[in-house]
Amino acid sequence: MTGKDCCGSNGIAGIGESPRMPARFEFVRHYLLPGAVALALWWLAYRSLLPLAKWLTYHLFGLTEGTRLASAAEFFLYDTPKVLLLLTLVVFAVGIVRSYFTAERARRMLAGKREAAGNVMAALLGIVTPFCSCSAVPLFIGFVTAGVPLGVTFSFLISAPMVNEIALVLLFGLFGWKIAALYLGTGLAIAMIAGWTIGRIKMERYVEPWVYEAIGTAGQGGLDEQIPFADRIRHGLDAVRDIVGRVWIYVAVGIAVGAGIHGYVPENFMASFMGKGAWWSVPLSVLIGIPMYSNAAGIIPIVEALLGKGAALGTVLAFMMSVIALSLPEMIILRKVLRPQLIATFAGVVGLGIMIVGYLFNAIM
Repeated sequence: MTGKDCCGSNGIAGIGESPRMPARFEFVRHYLLPGAVALALWWLAYRSLLPLAKWLTYHLFGLTEGTRLASAAEFFLYDTPKVLLLLTLVVFAVGIVRSYFTAERARRMLAGKREAAGNVMAALLGIVTPFCSCSAVPLFIGFVTAGVPLGVTFSFLISAPMVNEIALVLLFGLFGWKIAALYLGTGLAIAMIAGWTIGRIKMERYVEPWVYEAIGTAGQGGLDEQIPFADRIRHGLDAVRDIVGRVWIYVAVGIAVGAGIHGYVPENFMASFMGKGAWWSVPLSVLIGIPMYSNAAGIIPIVEALLGKGAALGTVLAFMMSVIALSLPEMIILRKVLRPQLIATFAGVVGLGIMIVGYLFNAIM
């Protein structure tokens, strides 16, 4: 027996070699410390936004403080990077979460559930599962062909766009945790009750027949649950590039509209049009919101500006919910799998829930 056999093959480190670092220290060195540094830099950048916006507005551009143009410019220069910073942070974090929890896994979990429990679970899963109007058709087909009840499917389709992580984080960043929590609770309630209602009235006959004949999973597979954490980090970065890369223009346009409202629209006009006093303001806001096409990132800056001009919270939230959850483009896409009677029922039930939320918020806030 040689020395090499005694030492090398039994894992004893030789000269110039170092023992393998324990996994927890590897995690701290490669992920925790760099993450802490990145988060500290993010926080410093976030805290610097307001003084930077003021410096750009009043020193670099030389605008006169107190004018409408200066007010609109400061709003735009402050809110645009603020929303994008918030968006980047939450999309990265949720991208990592979604590497553990995918739409395919949600589909498997919902299949075979009792309808009432399924409505609750579907609404909760909608918060963390990726969804947009372009994925409405494959998601709907995948859920139905997996045996998920129609009402449960609608609970998911309502919750996913309306109560998504982008909406919640931006609401928290702009208005505080109370508004974000109220929006979360009421949005989930609408998704659960609307899905349950659609399931009770048995409208399966208004789903296009070819949907039930479809076979397969509609391409909703996700990442391997056993992948290394480094790959999950890359998944978060990919999510930032993909989602922020697609929605930044909506953010900029939404904030530009909000800046115009903030700087130029008279307060008494918005208060009379979207205030508590006019009973018709809530249904009118829902009707105005349906034809619009936007997402949470684009509509929330407009919501901020409307509230700043005296609009009632319930009316504004009803407008926001209708834009996100009842957009006309989404219903046009869903026409590929649903007949008009079911689409009209879906819009009517969800719209009624949104109006109830609007009146409720106006009454208690």
